[in-house]
Amino acid sequence: MTRFRPCIDLHAGSVKQIVGGTLSSLTPSSLQTNHVSLHPASYFASLYRDHAVAGAHVIMLGPGNEDAAREALNTWPGGLQVGGGIHDGNAGRWIEMGAEKVIVTSFLFPDAKFSTERLRMVLNALGGDRRKLVIDLSCRRQKGASGSGTEQKDDRWIVAMDKWQRLTDMEVNQESISLLQNHCSEFLIHAADNEGLQRGIDEDLVRKLGEWCSIPVTYAGGAKSLEDLETVKRLSGGKVDLTIGSALDIFGGSGVTFEECVEWNARQR
Repeated sequence: MTRFRPCIDLHAGSVKQIVGGTLSSLTPSSLQTNHVSLHPASYFASLYRDHAVAGAHVIMLGPGNEDAAREALNTWPGGLQVGGGIHDGNAGRWIEMGAEKVIVTSFLFPDAKFSTERLRMVLNALGGDRRKLVIDLSCRRQKGASGSGTEQKDDRWIVAMDKWQRLTDMEVNQESISLLQNHCSEFLIHAADNEGLQRGIDEDLVRKLGEWCSIPVTYAGGAKSLEDLETVKRLSGGKVDLTIGSALDIFGGSGVTFEECVEWNARQR
C-alpha cells in the first residue's frame, strides 16, 4: 500500500531542499535552493526513527556530504538508505557503516550507456544480495515527437545521471523495469523536471510505474500536499510510495506537516 517516505537531501554538508533541475557541477551558480535546514542530518534521522517512518533515503548531492551521511546512519543504524556517488568500491562500506540499502545511479551508466557489467560489480560488492540494492532511475520527461499526419507520439521518460543533467541511453518503460527488477529490491525515481517545484506530481509517470513495477518503488518530485498521497495511491493502485520534500513543514514548507504524513501512513495499515 502507498506510504509516505521521507528524505534527507545533503548538499555541501547541510540538509537542503533544492530545485532538482538546477543542480549542476558546470554552473553551480544556477542552483536554486528552497530551504537550508538549521538542523543536522542526525536530527532528521532521529525524527524518522522515533516515528517509525521506514524507507527514508539519504542522498549526497555532490562532494562534502559523507560526514553528514555517516552522522545520520549512526543515529539510525539499519534504518536508512544512502545514495549519491555509490559504486562497487564503496557500496559494501556504506552497508557496514549502517545503511539498510545503497542507492545506485550514475555508476551503472559509464559514458551515459547502461552497463550490465557495472550492475554485476555492485551486486558482487554486496555479496550478491539484491535486497541491499536500490536502483535509482530518476528521469527527465521528453515530449513525444509528431509522427506522420497529425499523429502525436507519447512522451517518454529518460534516465538522467550526473545530478540529473545528462541523459542516458535508457528509457524508463516496461522493458527496462523488467530487466532491472530481478537485480534489486526496489526503485527510487525522481521526476527531475518536477523536483522541488511543488507544482504537482507527474501523474502519467506514477500511473505507468504502478503498471510496470512488481517490486517496491518510490516516486519523488513535485508533491505539494497530503492529497498527493491519495492521488499516488489511486493512480498506482497502491503500488507506488511518495516522497514529499520542499512542501513539508520540517523543510520550511507550508503544504503539509510531517505529523500529517505520519498519521496518513498509520491509516494505511
